[in-house]
Amino acid sequence: MKKEVLDKLTALITAAFGLVAALAWNEAIQAVFKEVFGKAGTIWAMIMYAILVTVIAVWATMKIASINEKADKISEKLGKEVKKKVKEVNKHAKKITTKLEKNVKKNVISKIKIK
Repeated sequence: MKKEVLDKLTALITAAFGLVAALAWNEAIQAVFKEVFGKAGTIWAMIMYAILVTVIAVWATMKIASINEKADKISEKLGKEVKKKVKEVNKHAKKITTKLEKNVKKNVISKIKIK
């Protein structure tokens, strides 16, 4: 229960910061358009602003998705490599364990014979 609440709070706080950042960018881009096109209320300025924001949002979304996809591939590859190494280590550990068991048995048997 506590973990779920913490997860939800984290998501909400992150979203809130994202909204604040988006609003800041909104104002900054509007100020640039006001400089370039003059009065911000003209229909063409509003359309250009909407198009620009859409293009930026689509580009950013595609870039983030591409980065995420690459990260997933790297993670998957590393996971496979780790599993392979674990199998190798286990194989060697079994060999060592078998040799140790044989040596212990030999030592025990030789001590029994000596007595």
